[in-house]
Amino acid sequence: MEIFVVDNASADGSVEMIKNEFSWVRPMSNEKNLGFARANNQAIKLATGDYILLLNPDTELLPGALGGCLEFMASSKDCGIMGGQILNPDGTIQPSVRKFPTFWPIFLLFLKIPKIFKNIKSIDNYLAVDFDYSQAQEVDQVMGAFMFIRKEVFAKIGQLDDDFFLWFEEVDFCRRCWRAGFKILYNPRVKIIHYGGQSFNQQKIISRQFLFFKSAWHYFRKNGFIDRDGDKIILPPSLKQKK
Repeated sequence: MEIFVVDNASADGSVEMIKNEFSWVRPMSNEKNLGFARANNQAIKLATGDYILLLNPDTELLPGALGGCLEFMASSKDCGIMGGQILNPDGTIQPSVRKFPTFWPIFLLFLKIPKIFKNIKSIDNYLAVDFDYSQAQEVDQVMGAFMFIRKEVFAKIGQLDDDFFLWFEEVDFCRRCWRAGFKILYNPRVKIIHYGGQSFNQQKIISRQFLFFKSAWHYFRKNGFIDRDGDKIILPPSLKQKK
């Protein structure tokens, strides 16, 4: 097993602590924050295992998690990406599964409309509010805080898109994985605790909104738009040409 820790220009002595206390871990230190995708890609390029686990720093693996990942992938040969059951610190389930986004719910979320109006159908559908987190099943996308990925997926579709700094990079990767013929599966038997955006909470609200909009726009330019009925895919010119 290989463990890489990519440090995105933190100032809390993390890299020194790892070198002193965990000599078998491979730290990688960046002089500036390169974002989620580019930082993970630095380690992915060096990883030699059959599987790669992307794991956020604000997570805690519960007993049996890694073994459960290996068992599940061994019995699910068509699975390219597996997501586990993500829990809040108090043990409650943290929503981690969503459907591929359409423009309308993302636009409403950007404007913070759900804070005023509840139970908007297009948003509830995108957020998969009726998802059964007790059952293993195929999904569109899983949370990037914990993604267990078969190495051959990277060989077939490439790495995470460096043009995403934060948000939508895992959505784009799941969509590319799905287009390549792999399945994205949710496995409730693998459990982790996610403490939820502890480092990102330091970002100002305006900065977060800008990053959200920028990433969403890049995603839709790459992958196209799906109309409100969910049955018509409007592809960008680049993908139409490939068709």
